[in-house]
Amino acid sequence: MSGTILVTGGTGYVGSHACVLLIEAGYELVIIDNLVNSSSVVVDRIEQITGIRPTFVQADLLDEAALDAVFQRHAVAAVMHFAGLKAVGESASRPLDYYHNNVGGTLCLLRAMQRAQVNTLVFSSSATVYGEPESNPIREDSPRLATNPYGQTKIVIEDILADLHASENGWKLACLRYFNPVGAHISGLIGEAPGGVPNNLMPFVSQVAVGQRDKLRVFGDDYPTVDGTGVRDYIHVTDLVDGHLAALRYLEKSGDPLLNVNLGRGEGVSVLQMVAAFEQTCGQKIPYEIVERRPGDISQFWADPTLASEILGWQATQGVEEMCADTWRWQSMNPQGYGG
Repeated sequence: MSGTILVTGGTGYVGSHACVLLIEAGYELVIIDNLVNSSSVVVDRIEQITGIRPTFVQADLLDEAALDAVFQRHAVAAVMHFAGLKAVGESASRPLDYYHNNVGGTLCLLRAMQRAQVNTLVFSSSATVYGEPESNPIREDSPRLATNPYGQTKIVIEDILADLHASENGWKLACLRYFNPVGAHISGLIGEAPGGVPNNLMPFVSQVAVGQRDKLRVFGDDYPTVDGTGVRDYIHVTDLVDGHLAALRYLEKSGDPLLNVNLGRGEGVSVLQMVAAFEQTCGQKIPYEIVERRPGDISQFWADPTLASEILGWQATQGVEEMCADTWRWQSMNPQGYGG
């Protein structure tokens, strides 16, 4: 593909790993991020890993003038859209913020793409669109029944993209419904660095391991699972962004596709199983306490990744051991995240 890839949310956790992969694959990048949940230090780290410094624009997707300026200054050929608020529990207490930011920001982005005549988009969706599944593993034709506002924003955006695809010729769209990204780049230079108290399991576990937090909070031990704790399909972040690159390349070669594809390993792992695996990696016990379930959480789900393999030629290659090792390397090298 000639031209530049615009990466929204490119200094975030998944977005930063996608930027590294895209640069290594020979693409030119422009990153746009408002830095609400990330740091500009990430741009330095991307340059350190790849030897190439991507263009960075600090702006919010709700700022349409800033978006138009990006498209006017750069020959954007496609967009990878990662920007968005993403904490399930927080979305239940701040639903209007989530709809305004996630749906509103995406609408502004799509309008800017229309004005610039850019019609290729890889969208970071989520397996939360499925809600509590009727059965596992989850296929792409499973009902979408999100149980929290975060998942609902993803459903709304998917529907907007489907309506856009139906109304205008030329749009090439991929909605990647991914499961639970963990791990970090093998260099230890970029990883998951949430602001405040982590909402996801692995950054919380690793922060306990480096002494930043006293103990892990496990949200519920009365689910109908192997040990009572929630079961998820954990996928290494580098496998995940490989799927984004595969989707981009598929769109480059195809007509006017609208893809909805799961990105997961196809294996469920419980919270306590992940904790035990991390203890093996870091060589210490992780103290934890059981607390009440979080609103909107579900008991268990994992992907059927067959479609991604058939259509994109993609499958996850890294297991729990690699996820834990890379998470621990990142946290050990960066005990305060990007702050030190």
